[in-house]
Amino acid sequence: MAHSTTLRLRVNPEFPEPRKIARAVDALERGQVVAYPTDTTYGVGCSIFEKKAIDRIYRLKGLKKTHMLSFVCPDLSDIARYALVENEAYRIMRRLLPGPYTFILRATPLVPRMLQSKRRTVGIRVPDHPVTLALARAFQKPIISTTAKYENKTLCDATDINLHLGHGLDLILDADYIDNQPSSVVDLSGPYPVVVREGAGDLSWVAV
Repeated sequence: MAHSTTLRLRVNPEFPEPRKIARAVDALERGQVVAYPTDTTYGVGCSIFEKKAIDRIYRLKGLKKTHMLSFVCPDLSDIARYALVENEAYRIMRRLLPGPYTFILRATPLVPRMLQSKRRTVGIRVPDHPVTLALARAFQKPIISTTAKYENKTLCDATDINLHLGHGLDLILDADYIDNQPSSVVDLSGPYPVVVREGAGDLSWVAV
């Protein structure tokens, strides 16, 4: 296994230290790839505008380019810059975000084409985790969000992430052990909500 020289920063999961968030933001600004905690699992990400870093994530996880990557925004107003949000979709997201959901919406021209599906849609998250929200707010640009996995196994702490993925990462924000279900994926790009993947979060509001 390749040797890891990844910087690992221990961060308070409830009250993240600003200087550590700033260090992670600096890494993102320089086009680097970071691992960070969310409300469901650890994520691996970079700026959505850094093609080389996105390519690194595809290679690191062994993903085909047809695999769509979602991204994190800090709040609803930011989502509206990157996705077309109809009234009903807005009401749903206002009620459920921040939370353990990935919502599929139609993309605006601001989203790089490599992150859009053939239907010109994107997956967007606003995780309910203080570290993720602090990072997204400080970075002020969307951050790629794909689960930290190795050989189909979700990696639940910084030690395992460093062991299995560290050779492809520049920084890990270590916020303790996280072992939750992945986010529920709901498509809001059509006339009514459609559950694409059942995961964390209540889905009883979606008509079957």
